[in-house]
Amino acid sequence: MVSVKRPPPGGPVRPGDRNTPSGLAVYRYGWAALTLTWTTSRALTIALALLTLAAGALPAAVAWVGAQIVDAVLTATRVYAGAGTDAFRPVLELVALEAGIVAAISGAQRGLTTCQSLLRAQLGQRVNAMILEKALTLELSQFEDSEFYDKLTRARREASSRPLSMVMRSFTLLQSAVSLASYGVILIRFSPWAVAILAAAALPAFIAETKFSGDAFRLFRWRSPETRMQAYLETVLAREDHAKEVKLYDLGPVFLQRYKDIFVRLYSTDRDLTIRRDLWGFLFGLLATATLYGAYAWIAISTVAGRITLGQMTMYLMLFRQGQTALSSGLTAVGGLYEDNLYLSNLYEYLEQPVRSESGTLSHGPDPAAGIRFEGVSFTYPGASTPVLVDVSLAIRPGETLALVGENGSGKTTLIKLLTGLYRPSEGRVTFEGADLRDWSPAALRARIGVIFQDFAHYQLPVGENVGAGDVDRFLDRERWIEASRLGLADAFIRDLPAGYDTQLGKWFHDGRELSGGQWQKIALSRAFMRSKADVLVLDEPTAAMDAAAEAEIFEHFRGNTRDRMTILISHRFSTVRMADEIVVLENGRIVEQGTHDALMQGTGRYAHLFTLQARGYR
Repeated sequence: MVSVKRPPPGGPVRPGDRNTPSGLAVYRYGWAALTLTWTTSRALTIALALLTLAAGALPAAVAWVGAQIVDAVLTATRVYAGAGTDAFRPVLELVALEAGIVAAISGAQRGLTTCQSLLRAQLGQRVNAMILEKALTLELSQFEDSEFYDKLTRARREASSRPLSMVMRSFTLLQSAVSLASYGVILIRFSPWAVAILAAAALPAFIAETKFSGDAFRLFRWRSPETRMQAYLETVLAREDHAKEVKLYDLGPVFLQRYKDIFVRLYSTDRDLTIRRDLWGFLFGLLATATLYGAYAWIAISTVAGRITLGQMTMYLMLFRQGQTALSSGLTAVGGLYEDNLYLSNLYEYLEQPVRSESGTLSHGPDPAAGIRFEGVSFTYPGASTPVLVDVSLAIRPGETLALVGENGSGKTTLIKLLTGLYRPSEGRVTFEGADLRDWSPAALRARIGVIFQDFAHYQLPVGENVGAGDVDRFLDRERWIEASRLGLADAFIRDLPAGYDTQLGKWFHDGRELSGGQWQKIALSRAFMRSKADVLVLDEPTAAMDAAAEAEIFEHFRGNTRDRMTILISHRFSTVRMADEIVVLENGRIVEQGTHDALMQGTGRYAHLFTLQARGYR
């Protein structure tokens, strides 16, 4: 079963839960949302504001004209016998006026809906782009942190729709305020107490809704890891790259049951909150209804007593009902703003994630002949207590090939991450051309290094773009695709594909083709050769899916095309490793042996032992 992080005592939604905004501070993102909306489309924002003002002010005008119509009808009834059809004219003029106002309200509402739809599409795209742009600035360590993924999940799930929601609620609040002001000016003539009763009846529902909005948000934050696990299980059960093992090992029912179990746990908390929220909402709704009909009785008695006319009674009844609706809508908007701010805190918590400042500016080092040097390098992954590398020192000069050998977890790939600047050493330093990597421009450094990791990406893109991914500046350069594929020994099989370099790879899109493991690795090798200006080529298990003969052929070819470059090779096949100028043996993050193949084989160390064991398997 999935390990569940249980809510703290007293439920998962305590107001004091860590990282939950509280008090007035929760509204800090309102201005940010308004600014974001304004910069997304000024024209639509202005249109929304004007239409909101119109939609807020015009209903009071309808109520006033309606009262005039009733009174005009009563007057016309009394004078009809003497005035004839002329008595109809004031009534018809008022009816026409009300019809025009109602048409204007309808137009304003339709315009609001149109503006909202257009702005929703633009703003959703803008926020999603901001999330992805931020992702490009983050360090690799942040992507390997589960808490960071919780932040990313929360930001992507809700925050893309919340800025527009906040803006619309703000305009709804403005519309309600305008309506209430216009209603209040008329109602206060009947009695100031009518306005006070109207406000008091809506407050309890507002307080309850705000409280439950906060509870719902804290529940949302608490269960982020489990919703992410659900998303992962969906991926495992429904993606082609997992389908083989899921079917062969009959894992489907196990994972599906786990998926259902998570839903049951999440649903139980949702159910409890929903029931409490709706129950209190119903009770406070009854209070508002009782207040409304109490006001009806008051107004009706005042009419019978002759204190107000029949037309005024109609107007006050309409205003009281509409006023209660407007006040409720306004208070709901305030509560909604509170909730939107809570969810927007997820977006800005992610967008404000600290980014390491890249102060380096070098594009070339002071001593090109110095090559690469690791000087007393130690490294511990963030959050870990055991170092992955301990006091590693090694060097590779231009034209040399260095092989890294060791068991899985010995630190080989971590060395490459340090060389490419994806991580920085905890101790010691790494230099390239005589300059510390911290002094290099990250873009310039990565342009000088071509890397194939053992878990290289299989892009669901055409073949040519899969190769072109190795050099973003020449991503669509067809001539360079062909040259790199020739060097990576992929050109021959690519030409046999239905559309050659335009063949869609992967099964996600129409008419996609899947390659064998060996063919994918030749694509990856070609990707490394895209960087024609790279001085360093790093191959991390680049031929693991190939047989020994194919691997030997590739490396003989590879050596012939990389004579002037520094090459770092990671492989478990010692027939390939022996070709290197220098071999470094790592064990538990430390260098235990170093030298040429012949020198290491003369001893009785780790390398000689492993080479002998592997050689026996080929006899």
